[in-house]
Amino acid sequence: MTLRLVLLNFSSTTYAAVNCQKRVSLSIFLLRMAAKPNPHHRPFHQTAAAASAAAVSSGKKPRTMMTTATATAIATSGDPSSNSPMKEEFAKYANYLNEINDKRERVVKASRDVTINSKKVIFQVHRISKDNKEEVLMKAEQDLVAVTNQYMSKLVNELKGTDFWKLRRAYTPAVQEYVEAATLCTFCKTGTLLNLDEMNATLQPLSDKFAEPLQINVLDYLLGLADLTGELMRLAIGRISDGEIEYAQKICRFVRDIYRELTLLVPIMDDNAEMKKKMEVMLQSVVKIENACFSVHVRGSEYIPLLGSGDPDYSFLGVSDF
Repeated sequence: MTLRLVLLNFSSTTYAAVNCQKRVSLSIFLLRMAAKPNPHHRPFHQTAAAASAAAVSSGKKPRTMMTTATATAIATSGDPSSNSPMKEEFAKYANYLNEINDKRERVVKASRDVTINSKKVIFQVHRISKDNKEEVLMKAEQDLVAVTNQYMSKLVNELKGTDFWKLRRAYTPAVQEYVEAATLCTFCKTGTLLNLDEMNATLQPLSDKFAEPLQINVLDYLLGLADLTGELMRLAIGRISDGEIEYAQKICRFVRDIYRELTLLVPIMDDNAEMKKKMEVMLQSVVKIENACFSVHVRGSEYIPLLGSGDPDYSFLGVSDF
């Protein structure tokens, strides 16, 4: 047992001495290598300069990073390598997109003018009463003609020579408002509905004879009719307050017919998401007109004598007139 312990101690001591000697030899070797200069090692700037010189001597251009100014200078210069067919095609597409964007901005401005002035025509119609009906309608028709000749003509000229569907989102609110104003004036004057062909006929003289004229499509016309029912609802309530019950009932029948016909048409339309929303609002307008006419018909004897007359009448209170 004692001999085994002695042998183990001797072997461990020998192993430690050998490892220590190896470590010392490795350290001396590393110190010698660090002291010797490396003939192949050069700083980065010297290496880059040497590579550039070698490239120039061999006839090759050194690789450099191209900035935006350099690219612009090359594009504007007469370098044949910059006039590739692909660049020319992309330049055409860029010019086309810029023209479309500029035209869209002009169409939006023209549409805004049409919308504002069409609303003024609608406000003018709502000033109608039993005493000034002809005067108000004449003024509204004159304003509508001014909207057509001054503002719709600008919109037609901007859309001349282009595909209307590309810019439809830019001008469709104005067209809908114009349809609403034109149909409201026609109904108040004649009691009938202005159809799409008659409306497009008024826009025909605004276009060039040799260019494709702007035509109001069916969807914009129907959306304008949906907005018309809201204005007719306000007009009917105003006529009831002025004592024109028969005129309000006429409006009620007219709006009800429009809603019934559109109820059959909207489900088979392709793009009917916006129309469905307006159908809900249209139904509310129909209900409001019907409720107002029903209330007047049932309880009209309580307050009708006071409506629309300058002479007071208190007979329904059991009191003689003063």
